[in-house]
Amino acid sequence: MQKAKKNHFEDLFLHNKPVKMLTSLRLEEIQYATQISKHVDCTYSHTVKVLDMFKDLGLVKFEKKGRVKLVKLTQEGEEIAHDFEGMRKKFSRLNADIKLPEMPKLIKMK
Repeated sequence: MQKAKKNHFEDLFLHNKPVKMLTSLRLEEIQYATQISKHVDCTYSHTVKVLDMFKDLGLVKFEKKGRVKLVKLTQEGEEIAHDFEGMRKKFSRLNADIKLPEMPKLIKMK
């Protein structure tokens, strides 16, 4: 049996925090990795790791300004972040139209 190839795009973009990181870069007040990690509620080291992956994919670029490194979206990154925001809005509209059943309450174990 052949093992399925690991899809880095699925691993990266089917998770909540990387998508939030990418879309947060569209905000004017978000310019540094520390600002991204605070906005997304993620550790700084995880944020830097994801940003490096984004850089390898050509979605962000880093600009040195003195001792700090600014994070900017590339044109591709801007387009993908825009698409994710559009999808989020569509899902929000769908969610508002559909009444989902309540999740069962979890029983606490002692």
